[in-house]
Amino acid sequence: MGVLSDEQVSERLTGLDDWSRQGDSIVHVETLADFRAAILYVGAVAYLAEAANHHPNVTVQWNKVTLTLSTHSAGGLTGNDFALAGQISRLT
Repeated sequence: MGVLSDEQVSERLTGLDDWSRQGDSIVHVETLADFRAAILYVGAVAYLAEAANHHPNVTVQWNKVTLTLSTHSAGGLTGNDFALAGQISRLT
């Protein structure tokens, strides 16, 4: 899968609420009720990521989960990143 152009990335981001571009990645921060809810959310993200064989970087800070997606093997953002981001966005 090829790396998306800047125009393609911008276009795809318009369909994803609360995701933003940071360099060659897209990032989403989800704030949940507490640590338990954050860990349950990470479990749901992990399930989707395993099914897609595409894994985000995950940071947990008590009730805040930061997800960073990029296709490292391609050297930037691909359709896989946006497909998984769309699935993740439907979790909440």
